[in-house]
Amino acid sequence: MSKALIELVKKNFPDAVLESHSQLGDDTLVLAPGRWKEVCLFLKDNPQSDMDMLTDLTAVDYPDRDPRFEVVAHLYSLQRGHRLRLKAKVGDRDGETVEIDTLTELWASANWMERECFDMFGVKFLGHPDLRRILTYPEFEGHPLRKDYPADKIQPLVQYRDEPNIDKVAPFGVDEGMSFGRQTHARNRGDDDSRMN
Repeated sequence: MSKALIELVKKNFPDAVLESHSQLGDDTLVLAPGRWKEVCLFLKDNPQSDMDMLTDLTAVDYPDRDPRFEVVAHLYSLQRGHRLRLKAKVGDRDGETVEIDTLTELWASANWMERECFDMFGVKFLGHPDLRRILTYPEFEGHPLRKDYPADKIQPLVQYRDEPNIDKVAPFGVDEGMSFGRQTHARNRGDDDSRMN
């Protein structure tokens, strides 16, 4: 069925498909980066494809290529049971201008996946509602999954943050998302004693 999807996209977007191939049973379309979001919207909304699930989104770094990075998305149709891999080649050799449109308006799951891709590879997703680091801290320098990131790099020291009311972004409240649990939780010793007996 994925081969039929490839033909469907080629028919509707002949100038957007740069290449297609199949490897180990996975059918792949390589798209022009400027048409990335448009083709994804088509695959999501068209009844023949019905790609209602973005299962994964990441990037791959090829430092000797130009464009250097491939953004990779895996789409799946829960109703039809078919899947398709999409790729777009972006970025210059230095990794300074690595940009592609966000898919957050199409699939909510793209939000954190794109943030991880931004954090680890430095890919900027244009139009993303909250593009900031998700696995490392804000002062972190560089992008650790790039091939040229030095394995022995020492990150700058960051002062301990002893702020009781750090502004949290939804869905977290001010007492959620702390690294060592809620600091305001008061234990009921009577309950603890009764459980131990």
